[in-house]
Amino acid sequence: MTLTYIIITVLLFLAMLVYFRIADKYNIIDKPNQRSSHTTITLRGGGVIFPVAMVLYGLFFQLAHPVASFGYLLAGMLAIGIVSFWDDVSSLPNKVRILVHLLSVTAMLYAVHAFALLPVWAVVLSYVMIIGTINAYNFMDGINGITGVYSLAILLSCLYFNESVQQVTDSPFIVAAILACIVFLFFNFRKKAKCFAGDVGSVSIGFWIISILLLIILATGDPKYVFFLAVYGVDAVLTIIHRLILKQNIFEAHRLHFYQILANERKVSHLVVSSAYGLLQLLVNAVIIFTGFNFVITGLLVCLPLALIYIVVKPVLMRK
Repeated sequence: MTLTYIIITVLLFLAMLVYFRIADKYNIIDKPNQRSSHTTITLRGGGVIFPVAMVLYGLFFQLAHPVASFGYLLAGMLAIGIVSFWDDVSSLPNKVRILVHLLSVTAMLYAVHAFALLPVWAVVLSYVMIIGTINAYNFMDGINGITGVYSLAILLSCLYFNESVQQVTDSPFIVAAILACIVFLFFNFRKKAKCFAGDVGSVSIGFWIISILLLIILATGDPKYVFFLAVYGVDAVLTIIHRLILKQNIFEAHRLHFYQILANERKVSHLVVSSAYGLLQLLVNAVIIFTGFNFVITGLLVCLPLALIYIVVKPVLMRK
């Protein structure tokens, strides 16, 4: 098993190096603008590593004994990854992107047997929540390291849960995503990043993580594990509310997320901010795993302090 993981890691590094040559040749870059958190031209789309990692997981762990449900999950991942990469290179109409998101989420829900296990109202709610979360995951990808570190925190929590609390999937499915995060962070967790994840990266790893969380929630019958995404969730939701109060178009790019205020207005190191988000989510996940509280109590215990920090501290940080 260890040798297989080493081989996958080496292949992921090689895939990244090959992609860099392609991105450089075809000028797939991210140019800084007034709403960016970076100041230099950087290669975009390094997050292709995540769909590649899922393909490698399939080749090494599913080829000999294929599981039909994984095929649907892989198809959903590739579809949403391809359309996101296309959007990185050349903007797509919203209708196309939304349609592919719907199809990919349908494949995910089918793969985890949600249609058989959930009532119709819960399936409809799942579509709304999943698509909203995937897009929030994308919006939160704005500084060096944040997508990789935050995703790593969640995946490590999921791996611990899967191995020590209740097995909901085979561990290599989670480990493959962890290895992809580590390889991506090698190039992204730097003062001057070698590459950015792009939409393909944030959307793909968001899709992968949500599929794992769905497996946990469906297996345990406990929705409290949705709070494995609490730090991102509170920042994303409260920032939307803030922008609505300011009468801004919430679909346009901006610099009002809490992490953006820290990095851009207060000039806190991107790497420090990203690490803080990951560590805070790890702490939240420990509370969720090691306490027996129900969904409501867990939500209050986790989200209220995060919301309080956002509401009290952010205005102070924004003062000139």
